[in-house]
Amino acid sequence: MRRDIPPLAEVRRITQKKRDAWWTVLLVDPVATPLVRFTARYTRITPNQITWGAFLLGLGSAACFAFGDWKWLALGAVIYHLSFILDCMDGKVARLTGQGSVFGAWLDFVFDRIRVMVCGVALMGGQYERTGDTLYIWLALAVVALDTLRYINSLEIFKIRHTMRKQIKARMRAARRAQNEAELAFMEDLLRDNPSADIEQDLQRAAGEEPYDPQAPHDPQAPEDAGADGEAAPVARKPQVIDLHQEFRRKFPAYLRARSFLLRHRIRAHLVSGIEFQMGVFMIGPLFDVVMPATIVSGALLLVFELAIIYKLLLSTRDFTRTIDSFEERKTPVAV
Repeated sequence: MRRDIPPLAEVRRITQKKRDAWWTVLLVDPVATPLVRFTARYTRITPNQITWGAFLLGLGSAACFAFGDWKWLALGAVIYHLSFILDCMDGKVARLTGQGSVFGAWLDFVFDRIRVMVCGVALMGGQYERTGDTLYIWLALAVVALDTLRYINSLEIFKIRHTMRKQIKARMRAARRAQNEAELAFMEDLLRDNPSADIEQDLQRAAGEEPYDPQAPHDPQAPEDAGADGEAAPVARKPQVIDLHQEFRRKFPAYLRARSFLLRHRIRAHLVSGIEFQMGVFMIGPLFDVVMPATIVSGALLLVFELAIIYKLLLSTRDFTRTIDSFEERKTPVAV
């Protein structure tokens, strides 16, 4: 038994993500986190072994789905959810015990994709065998395609956002070297610690007060704090906040309040992600014997939210262009 494993409250702080899918926050973490603490404290099970366990349970779920009968569908749905709980546990155990590895992350990703593909084919194949409806064949292809699409989309959006942030940081470093400017912060980073940060910025603008801009020249008449030696010391300057989602929130003001509420409860605003899609197809559909409608509705909702993310990215690129242009406008001409 390991005695260095902290109490459950500390385990939650260490292992649970600051933002996660609502299905995970409400239906998985309350079960998975205590199991993570128990596993880390009383067993020698490694994260990779848990990943293998989740994968094998997923294959067992697929075998149940293939029979097509409702009792087997219900059993497959329960097994699939157990598989998903284990799938959430491997990363938590890795964070808690420091046993994470690059290979483990790869294994988890690959097994997840294989599990969805095998379960999707087995579920729709079983229903086709039971009903003879060829639509289930198309649904099998749709499940695999949508799961692949969301991962490709997520990866590419991450790469684009990383590139934009990298370019802005490079411009800011160049400006600091030239003008000794303040540090730089991104709104999405601040939101991890303060979900209302974006609302506060917008309310500040609405009140006619511009958020602090460290690019503005320092006012020598500004009040100063007294230093330890009794002499006046400059007030510490705040980092400049670069907001690459400003246009999106301006177009959809109701999104601000909803997003802030969700983030305070650790729920990300992407309400129908791949997790909810999987649960709709492999849990709700089989459990209530409504495989076809549950798959169609889950797929449609996933597409809607993916398109919303793409639209948000489009608006973000416009904010990025304006930010880059602002650096060019603020360059001081060199006197000849």
